[in-house]
Amino acid sequence: MKEFKRTLITTALPYANGPVHIGHLAGVYVPADIYARYLRLKGEEVLLIGGSDEHGVPITIKAKKEGVTPQDIVDRYHGIIKDSFEGLGISFDVYGRTTSETHRKTASDFFRRLYEKGEFIEKTSMQLYDEKAGQFLADRYVTGTCPHCGNENAYGDQCEACGTSLNATDLINPKSAITGNAPVLKETSHWYLPLDKWQKPLEKWILEEHKEWKSNVYGQCKSWLDMGLQPRAVSRDLDWGIPVPVEGADGKVLYVWFDAPIGYISNTIDLVGDDYTKWWKDPETRMLHFIGKDNIVFHCIVFPAMLMADGSYNLPDNVPANEFLNLEDDKISTSRNWAVWLHEYLADFPGKQDVLRYVLTANAPETKDNNFTWKDFQARNNSELVAILGNFVNRAMVLDHKYFEGKVPACGELQAIDEEAIREIKESVARLSENFDNFKFREALKEAMNIARTGNKYLADTEPWKLWKTEPERVKTILNIALQICANLAITFEPFTPFMSADLCKMLGLEKISWDMAGRFDLLSEGTVISEPHLLFEKIEDAPIEAQIQKLLDTKKANEAASWKPEPVKETCSYEDFDKVDIRVGKVLECSKVKKSKKLLQFLIEDGMEKRTILSGIALSYEDPSVLVGKEICFIANFEPRKMMGIESQGMILSAVNSDGNLVVVGPTGPVAPGACVG
Repeated sequence: MKEFKRTLITTALPYANGPVHIGHLAGVYVPADIYARYLRLKGEEVLLIGGSDEHGVPITIKAKKEGVTPQDIVDRYHGIIKDSFEGLGISFDVYGRTTSETHRKTASDFFRRLYEKGEFIEKTSMQLYDEKAGQFLADRYVTGTCPHCGNENAYGDQCEACGTSLNATDLINPKSAITGNAPVLKETSHWYLPLDKWQKPLEKWILEEHKEWKSNVYGQCKSWLDMGLQPRAVSRDLDWGIPVPVEGADGKVLYVWFDAPIGYISNTIDLVGDDYTKWWKDPETRMLHFIGKDNIVFHCIVFPAMLMADGSYNLPDNVPANEFLNLEDDKISTSRNWAVWLHEYLADFPGKQDVLRYVLTANAPETKDNNFTWKDFQARNNSELVAILGNFVNRAMVLDHKYFEGKVPACGELQAIDEEAIREIKESVARLSENFDNFKFREALKEAMNIARTGNKYLADTEPWKLWKTEPERVKTILNIALQICANLAITFEPFTPFMSADLCKMLGLEKISWDMAGRFDLLSEGTVISEPHLLFEKIEDAPIEAQIQKLLDTKKANEAASWKPEPVKETCSYEDFDKVDIRVGKVLECSKVKKSKKLLQFLIEDGMEKRTILSGIALSYEDPSVLVGKEICFIANFEPRKMMGIESQGMILSAVNSDGNLVVVGPTGPVAPGACVG
């Protein structure tokens, strides 16, 4: 494997049309930050480059909905996203934006170079056009019925219901997202990057030279290459974006997937100026793209083809893309608000940044889609961070303060049990490094936690509290080793839980840590003063977890209500048929659940002439049926009596299906005498 002098790490640019959520974090930003922190601990030269993607149709759609400008939208969300990342400890060296002047110039110059080299082809095609709005419709401006699954709300580029990639012209009954009108086909011209020209170089570079890539990345690339690459547009008919910098391109901007990855370059320029060539063009620099699986084709095929066409840039050495994270067994969806938003988490759980980082790493979707649940979040905090890691550190420090006034005791002669614990920790550190180097952060986290487990077992097996009176010298050795284990935890957990690591270093008096210190047992010299211990993590009770679960349930109900549609109108019937049905108003005297039945309620109705019993299958919609007592409701009085559960029902209660699927009893809106006819 080639050795490099430095590493450039880029992270996918989030769209600045909304905040970031845990899916983004687990797939891209937490693993990228973990790796950057690991390299810094090793003393390597590294840059972590991030930024907001501020062009593209999702931003213009958001702006139109809110009646503001696209710049207003990106200014708002760029700030929210940047602050959220900082709050979680994502250690970007720069977090830029694609509306900057540096980016506009960098992207324009990149396009011009390729244009002047003849690397583009100009093609005329038929595209959907909204005659009322007077503009061509980008893919996300078109909705319609998916030809694959029948979803009526599919977008022009992808159906979120079945995940199929689409062209806007594939949709059945397409509609403009701007006016709601049916678009027409109209001729337009654009510049295309001929990916087919780079098919062979890409096949050699990926399929032959990078077989070490993750199987999900390598497999998706091979699938695209096997299908044969086709020219891809690099311009769009839009009024928001970087104008195509050639004559005759009025009303056309750079396609966001041409413009966005160049943001990695422009953000580096904003950080280091002309020195950016060292990071982008020196073959001694290794470049890594941290992305989600939906961006694999752009970072492994499209962007590398752009770099090949330019001819002066490095190609990425690895693209450790992750799969998707689900939320409570459902796909995360920004449009449905089915997400845990980072800025809300930081407000709801102050001081618990490391808990989220830990849980997302433990559940990282590295090889397949994974799932986040609030109950698992609570359990991992309480049973792992509190009960294993925090418990060990607290025990070791409390014992040291109890027996040695908070000073590191001298280490005497080692016994077999001491050597065994030291050996296990050194082995964990070695496996940690191997997992880090192979981008297996979930496994690396397990090894870090194993160090804490080894520490707990060591204290439980040696029982220094039982030896204090008879073997104080032995206790010195035990607690010296225990405190050295604490120091190892401060180092090995720094990439995962940096806030806890800084806190632990402060308590231990460790001013500077590095990866080559991990596995050593001379990190704390004799006499070093240990601060008064405090808990590194606290137990999370049920109440805040239940609140988060309820928030999601409320979201689900709101989504169901928003998507609810009434059933189609039944076949036409005559007035004479309807007139046969005797609908009346009755007053509920009694209402209770029928024993041994989950669905039936038993009503006693005052119908103006007598009392009658009616059974209705609406029990699942009324947990407490007594709330119906005293209400005036509508019922059908002339249905033939019918026995159910041994009870004769003398009519039918009228109810309607609500948008949440529950049944609601129908009745008059004002006072009506029992027995009054409805018609």
